[in-house]
Amino acid sequence: MMSMLRSRLLFIATLAAAAAAQAEPAAPSWKQLTAAAPARQLEWAARYEHGEGVKRDFDRAIELYCAAARRGAVEAQYQLGWLYANGRGVARDDALAAAWFRLAAQQGDAPSRRMLELLRGVRARPAACVGQAGATALVARALPRLDPGTSPERRQVVEWVYALAPQYQLDPELVLAVIAAESNFQTQANSPKNAMGLMQLIPETAERFGVEDAFDPQQNLRGGMAYLRWLLAFFQGDVQLALAGYNAGENAVERYRGIPPYPETQAYVARITQAYGKTTHPPVAAVVAPSPLVALVANPAPR
Repeated sequence: MMSMLRSRLLFIATLAAAAAAQAEPAAPSWKQLTAAAPARQLEWAARYEHGEGVKRDFDRAIELYCAAARRGAVEAQYQLGWLYANGRGVARDDALAAAWFRLAAQQGDAPSRRMLELLRGVRARPAACVGQAGATALVARALPRLDPGTSPERRQVVEWVYALAPQYQLDPELVLAVIAAESNFQTQANSPKNAMGLMQLIPETAERFGVEDAFDPQQNLRGGMAYLRWLLAFFQGDVQLALAGYNAGENAVERYRGIPPYPETQAYVARITQAYGKTTHPPVAAVVAPSPLVALVANPAPR
């Protein structure tokens, strides 16, 4: 076990050392780093953790690891788990460590699974980023800026989404756009078609994704995110097809070979796509085989 941990530490140290071996560039601006690709964020997180070419700063290291981890970087998820498990630069927190190890393990990371064995019996809470100053500072910086008039209830939903979305490899902004269109953040919303809660789960979808109480906000979010991830895997990251499936069902999308000609579905897809601002989503876990429709859309038959 110790050799495994040393190997992981050596990997992180090697990233920093390789970068330091080159001509030391000036540190990118914080704005550039927070918007950078996960590999770049991981490199600079290691630099800040070890003080390679920059002043050691565990808060910045953790925030960059967290930014990469939220976008599915397994090494960042593992490193966050290791930091919290060992109290390196932060207060030791086995529950938080288990949360990050669990995310990496779900992507097939064997060392994370072994670390979870050591933490057996620890009840993981949702993965979050906690720096030396405590949870409030870094978690708040990870959230979007909210209007001062935002209700406490809506603010709570946003915090839940940012905590839970990484577990499903989802962009929190897409999840929030879906919630806004589905329920306008009303946890007890109930449509005439018996769609329930924040993400408006119909009974069949709730049962399909293991939701026992669709009006429980966190159960609802988990079920809705599981379905959204399934759709994004099925339609290979095509946001518009996934949204059409969320609204009308994936079978309808396949039957019409695209967004169904239902005014409600077309308006729904247009509204959320405009709010989200993207038509593709980063890859998610292959929880289902891709739809044949994806190949048809990418390579339409000649006329």
